[in-house]
Amino acid sequence: MKSSINRQWRLASRPVGDIKVSDFEYREEPIPTAKDGEILIRNIYLSLDPTHRIWMSDRPQYMPPVEIGEVMRGLVLGIVEESKNPNFQRGDLVSGLLGWQDYALITTGNLPYITKIPQPLTVPLTAFMAVLSFIGCTAYFGLLDIGKPQPGETLVVSAASGAVGSLVGQIGKIKGCRVVGITSSDEKCRYLLEELGFDAAINYKTADLSPALAASCPNGIDIYFENVGGEILDAVLTQVNLNARISLCGLISTYNAEKPVPGPYNFSQILMKRVLIKGFIVTDYVSQWDLAFREMGQWIQQGKLKYQQEIVQGLENAPTAILKLFNSEKMGKLIVQISEQP
Repeated sequence: MKSSINRQWRLASRPVGDIKVSDFEYREEPIPTAKDGEILIRNIYLSLDPTHRIWMSDRPQYMPPVEIGEVMRGLVLGIVEESKNPNFQRGDLVSGLLGWQDYALITTGNLPYITKIPQPLTVPLTAFMAVLSFIGCTAYFGLLDIGKPQPGETLVVSAASGAVGSLVGQIGKIKGCRVVGITSSDEKCRYLLEELGFDAAINYKTADLSPALAASCPNGIDIYFENVGGEILDAVLTQVNLNARISLCGLISTYNAEKPVPGPYNFSQILMKRVLIKGFIVTDYVSQWDLAFREMGQWIQQGKLKYQQEIVQGLENAPTAILKLFNSEKMGKLIVQISEQP
């Protein structure tokens, strides 16, 4: 028998330092009913991403912060359970910022932000949480539009075993680059080398990073895909070539900082080597996402692009699962399964 309860996690407090389970509040609400123009979606998969830490803060950011008491924001794949809108039918698979909850009621004003998943599926549904989602587009446009890789160049990727970094490195290989990944364990290094075809991998927790980069990048660094910041960025700046490009995707090492974060100590290298650094948000490219999905879909079918996912079962486990993003416990894309896939 179908439950009448809509379980939710709401933001209870803004994190100070690391995210804590107590920053979320569990709530039960009645499942809403769709009215004219609306659709009711049953959520299936919830994406957990470092940007959640930004959304939970009240610092200036690319979207309005989640307000205290609001359902926690999150990208979700779901299925339309009830539709009072002619553009959607019961059984449509959709994605959008549907939140940490069992069901989401989408009103007319929010419908343009709901994306239909093409059916029949030619890849597993969870691929639309990883490579065929904003994750894949982040890797695709951040590398190709900003990094502009050329055959024979050296690409370095931080957080290289993560959802975005692992795709960046593989796309770099497709484009003919020497690819060096920086990650947090020997197991992850083996994954990058043996499964994804990286040319070199560095465990930053055990290696002396600057000499390790020099050894892995004998011709210097032409492109750096930045996910981390801090000491890793400083080490990379000592090895950059003339006219190097840095695609600034994330700064996860600073998201939980409680005090002002110092700038790079090797900042002068940006001037001396005429380095281009450009920050970006994947929504900058939303009008071109279909192009990225088509090309990456072909790479998947050709066996050129692989992705790894860790799926945590149960919405009730979301507040503990998100901690994996910041303690180096996960590899690949982190997902919470909320309900059964059709």
